[in-house]
Amino acid sequence: MAYDTDPALQKQLIYSVFVRNHTKEGSFRALIPDLDRIHSLGTDIIWLLPIHPIGEINRKGSLGSPYAIRDYRAVNPEYGDLSDLRALADAVHERGMRLMIDVVYNHTSPDSVLWNEHPEFFYRKPDGKPGNHVGEWTDVIDLEYTNKDLWDYQIETLKSWAEIVDGFRCDVASLVPVGFWVRARKEIAKIKPGFVWLAESIHRSFNAECRLRGMYAATDTEAFEAFDIEYEYDIRDAFDRYLDGSGSLSHWMDLLNFQDFAYPKNYNKLRYLENHDTDRIASRMEGFSLKNYTALIFFLKGTTLLYGGQEVASDHRPTLFDADPVDWDTGTDLSPFITELAKLKKDTLSPDDLFLAEADDSQDIAVLTRDDGVCRKTGVFSFKGMACDVKVSLPDGSYDDLIGGGKVSVKDGHLRCEGDPVWITSPAFKEV
Repeated sequence: MAYDTDPALQKQLIYSVFVRNHTKEGSFRALIPDLDRIHSLGTDIIWLLPIHPIGEINRKGSLGSPYAIRDYRAVNPEYGDLSDLRALADAVHERGMRLMIDVVYNHTSPDSVLWNEHPEFFYRKPDGKPGNHVGEWTDVIDLEYTNKDLWDYQIETLKSWAEIVDGFRCDVASLVPVGFWVRARKEIAKIKPGFVWLAESIHRSFNAECRLRGMYAATDTEAFEAFDIEYEYDIRDAFDRYLDGSGSLSHWMDLLNFQDFAYPKNYNKLRYLENHDTDRIASRMEGFSLKNYTALIFFLKGTTLLYGGQEVASDHRPTLFDADPVDWDTGTDLSPFITELAKLKKDTLSPDDLFLAEADDSQDIAVLTRDDGVCRKTGVFSFKGMACDVKVSLPDGSYDDLIGGGKVSVKDGHLRCEGDPVWITSPAFKEV
């Protein structure tokens, strides 16, 4: 793990904002009036999808992907100017939150400032032309990190943004050398201690594919040397297979256990149901299921992520390529529930908790246990909203349900679940 990762990050909530689509105006200034609401959810860090000018050559859609960056050292004029970004950062800080921006260092747009000024920084295809390793990414060209002058340029850029913001979310971080990220982290720490580094580590299946192509692709274990938090794409395939019915709940739970066994003690995985690259979770489930899955991601070990619109159960995935404002008037508001879960996460869970996930495949129920030797935390999540008796490792008795506010009973080692998620605490239980 990175030597100075703050364990407190495991109790925190990151809220992701696509500036273009978060408000009708799609600007930095227009986001400021919404900060109080975002903060009230329990948010600690606001992450902005890329804020830089977008390339025009091979642009996808009318406005282009924010991940096809034309100039790393400028601000997208559609969002405002540098003074507007600073005003947003000041407003975020005034509310006790931190601001994180997206860093897209694997590639640029084909018409980028960097390509025009330093063509030697780029990967070349066998025909000598710039290109990329992932063919469907037709609006970008890849950088070549064997050139150490590129490292200097990129780190100087990061230093300038670190004067304004408090963290970086690093796009497809696994495809950029870990050594670069380690050096960047150390240099940023000299000017802003406590800076937060989030890696979009890639799916295991994609990682294997990249390696078979002869590409550089760091494992999650390697990347933890440079990053505080990593995506949980290492087990996401199992989650998706369970949702679409081709995989089992127990397999997904087993992989959660494997993470806790295989990674360093203070590992931190980003826990989410959706992000800007996935379908909205509300398009895949509703009702009891959505409530149980939402409670689960707050109970898991790791920093929790919400993508703007998730709190109103938006089921429309905004496109990256055109203006597509979030519909905030869905008729559903999970905000009070999310606020409650964020508080429970901060108040009851510990980064030092031991962790165990168990599954009842016949009833689609997961039982998660976290225990720091003093307090045992038990979460029961019924993904089909079924009422049933669930085996738990707790003494018989009556317990306060911290989510529902009522009581739940354990009899003969079984807890009665009525379909809603259950979150209870008890003294650490040790069998004699």
